[in-house]
Amino acid sequence: MSAEAVGMHMPAVVTLDDVTAMNAADANGHRYETSPEGVLSVMPSPDSEHATIASRLFAWLIMAGWPAEQVLQAVGVGIPGPDGNGGRIPDLSVWRKPPRRGVWSAVADVALVIEIVSPGSEAMDSVTKVREYAGAGIPRYWVVDRDGAQTVTLHELGGDRRYVEQARMPLAWLLQTAPADHLD
Repeated sequence: MSAEAVGMHMPAVVTLDDVTAMNAADANGHRYETSPEGVLSVMPSPDSEHATIASRLFAWLIMAGWPAEQVLQAVGVGIPGPDGNGGRIPDLSVWRKPPRRGVWSAVADVALVIEIVSPGSEAMDSVTKVREYAGAGIPRYWVVDRDGAQTVTLHELGGDRRYVEQARMPLAWLLQTAPADHLD
């Protein structure tokens, strides 16, 4: 289904195929995602501050020795659910091994996802994605708020498939540590 068809005749449930077509057809850089329940989300194009934060985190991970093919920006991650599969596109993801080539990579080898909060995405990044990423079994989820300190909240998956906040610090402080201090 094309982005134009979805726009004119929104289906009750949006599939990964629908979202894939919408992402391919969008000339404005929006990111289309869907929950495992088929609920569509349209994320805005990243601005320069967002891109700077992502670049700093990417460089920090690469300079610490993570292979470039295991630190990816804006790659689709399939999010399984009880009644279907969704797809999210985290700003940054760290993988235990390079994912197979494809639009929606399997969640099994994801070690960390990072979301950078944009205006309008606060609830999505701090509520919806917390629930979905934890339910999918992603071991770590970091959220970067775009406040004055660019505060990073580090979550780790607990035994009950819920995230536990491990730390909260300014991005500048995080970048002075070793990624190995926070990832295994």
